Amino acid sequence: MNNKLVLSTLGHTWILDLDGTIVKHNGYKIDGHDTLLDGVKDFFDSIPQDDLIIFITSRKSEMQETTETFLKRNNIRWNHIIYDAPYGERILINDLKPSGLTTGFALNVMRDSGCDIHLEIDSNL
Repeated sequence: MNNKLVLSTLGHTWILDLDGTIVKHNGYKIDGHDTLLDGVKDFFDSIPQDDLIIFITSRKSEMQETTETFLKRNNIRWNHIIYDAPYGERILINDLKPSGLTTGFALNVMRDSGCDIHLEIDSNL
């Protein structure tokens, strides 16, 4: 999947799932350890440094130390991780800016397909 996001120069909040999008789905159960998916490092390197990154995961909070140690070891930055989320849909609701700037995006990627998302910052937005 090839996704291009064109974003403004304003700060961004990234809300990301963990298993199946950033790491192999249930890899920590199946293989005994997590594995980063293809393209994840490049994707995270493209996120502006001042942006806020939040992971939401159905992993139990007992997995916090193992999960965060893995992310740190692989230089994946984040600001918050929400554990114990339900397995179902995740819904983002946001308002439009008066200028018409779209302030909410949702991308669904195929499980374990890697991270082929490309960012473009447009100063005209």
